[in-house]
Amino acid sequence: MTKVLVMKTGETVPFVTFQTRVRDDSLPGPNPYRWQPMTSDDYFKHRRVLLFSLPGAFTPTCTTYQLPGFEAAAVGLKALGLDEIYCISVNDSFVMNQWAKSLDLDMVQVIPDGSGEFTERMGMLVRKDNLGFGARSWRYAAIVNDGVIEAWFEEPGRVDDCPSDPYGATSPQSILDWLRDNPAKNAA
Repeated sequence: MTKVLVMKTGETVPFVTFQTRVRDDSLPGPNPYRWQPMTSDDYFKHRRVLLFSLPGAFTPTCTTYQLPGFEAAAVGLKALGLDEIYCISVNDSFVMNQWAKSLDLDMVQVIPDGSGEFTERMGMLVRKDNLGFGARSWRYAAIVNDGVIEAWFEEPGRVDDCPSDPYGATSPQSILDWLRDNPAKNAA
């Protein structure tokens, strides 16, 4: 897999269209959901957000620690100047919506990157064939201010078919610590 240069502080996040599913009670039948294209601008323009990415919905570390940890820390994160908190993964909207529902998310919104286009353009798409996953995201997080990366966090050792699953540099505590240590960046 050809690696794209990893995004860094000061760069604009890539513009892509995400295919999401949203509830629409005007639709008849037992499945009142419709497709709703959402763009990078819809998520990132005119707001300061935390975006964090992980290898996959319903996987052990992501489900037990990472996403629930951000949900638990959301009030504190938002108090330090964030408008929204987004979790993105190379999973389709059906999977991401069910995962969010299973975790009873209230403060963290999920973004489906089913084709991996955004993740690839961020330079964070890796192969996880050794685990039977195929193409997935390496763990990273970013503070994004009006579409521009203000701060970048990435787990060490990014490589295809990584034999381990590092998690720490992109934890909620790491992001909270950075926001507290950088008060000048807190004005949204």
